[in-house]
Amino acid sequence: MTRRADSMRLSAEMEAFATRLGHSFARPELLIRATTHASAGSVSRPHNQRLEFLGDRVLGLVISDALFSADTKATEGQLAPRFNALVRKEACADVAREIDLGAVLRLGRSEMLSGGRRKDALLGDAMEAVLAAVYLDGGLDAARAVILQHWRTRIDAVDHDARDPKTALQEWAQAKGDPPPPTAKPRVKAHRTRPCSPSRSALPTATRPRRRPVPNAPPNKPPPARCWPALTPARDPV
Repeated sequence: MTRRADSMRLSAEMEAFATRLGHSFARPELLIRATTHASAGSVSRPHNQRLEFLGDRVLGLVISDALFSADTKATEGQLAPRFNALVRKEACADVAREIDLGAVLRLGRSEMLSGGRRKDALLGDAMEAVLAAVYLDGGLDAARAVILQHWRTRIDAVDHDARDPKTALQEWAQAKGDPPPPTAKPRVKAHRTRPCSPSRSALPTATRPRRRPVPNAPPNKPPPARCWPALTPARDPV
């Protein structure tokens, strides 16, 4: 039992990270699993992919509730793009960088050599896994406290109209009863192709042009090589 308790004790580096995160883990093995990438996982060391799935839903619930409560007059069409801006992978990666999550990630050799600690996708997934670990360790209230601590400024600063310009234009046209604006298609530069004649070997045997025999050449022998006259050095005039 003592050996198992020691193995589940957080290192000083992980304790410092938990402090930056804002949650004290009663079950430290959850944080260890949440910070273990699939490239470093094994049968005896579970990785964080299942926690990513759960953390994504926990984050979505808390952000949805916060947006719903913050603006009671906003329509669903206004809330949806704000929600997408706050839960997208890049937003999670930004939070992960602020609390230096990359420093405590357990990565395989290939991910370490390819700069995995700086990748948006990897950091965003790990941040979701950490939120799931907080939820499993302390419940929804603990997860909400951590999320609002690190997302509050983003929630307050999210654009009132967070739609992308294309969506905003389409909805504006639809509200006026106009057809949606046409989307510009990229111009493809046409390349002129020169018709090429088929090679001699590609032609059927019956249509292949016959070679004209070389006059006075022995059969089945190549023509003699051309000989160049020998050059004689020029003499100085007497």
